[in-house]
Amino acid sequence: MIDDNAENGAERSAPEAGAAAQGEPAERDAFAVVEALNAENSQLKDRVLRTLAEMENLRRRTEREVADAKTYGVTGFARDMLSVVDNLARALEHLPAEARANADPHIRSMIEGVELTARDLEAALGRHGVRKLDPKGQKFDPNFHQAIFEAPDETLPAGTVSQVIQSGWTIGDRVLRPAMVGVSKGGPKAAPREEPASGGK
Repeated sequence: MIDDNAENGAERSAPEAGAAAQGEPAERDAFAVVEALNAENSQLKDRVLRTLAEMENLRRRTEREVADAKTYGVTGFARDMLSVVDNLARALEHLPAEARANADPHIRSMIEGVELTARDLEAALGRHGVRKLDPKGQKFDPNFHQAIFEAPDETLPAGTVSQVIQSGWTIGDRVLRPAMVGVSKGGPKAAPREEPASGGK
């Protein structure tokens, strides 16, 4: 009896030992699967974050491009209109005040119509972000002004815009056409004062 029980116990322990031996590889396989899933999860999370960042950059870039298109979409048309503005201004500048005062009422009406057209055209350009530069008396800035000549002028510091030959224009924060200007060289420098000779010893 005792021997039978011992034999039965020995028979039972053998399968249990085999199951335990088989359980270790199964646990290792399960651990490897979990590790692989965690790695895949991290990769997917990283991919989602990158995609979200790219979408945000695309949204910002699109907003900037739409804003630029609104602001600068009329650049070509505005540049073409500047010659019309210039011609109207020249027509009015070359009309002597005396001729205007003595003009026939019909001619005077036409002059007023030209002035009104010039003002309306400048106002229409202004509504689209096109602004006139009036740099007279300002410091010369090569980003906005184009120097045509330099002239001595004792009343202005050197490098100051003394005369505007042709108006400049901007659109948004860009230069549509630089102003053509004359720049002051400044007045002559004062002669250095001579120090009085030191008297006596």
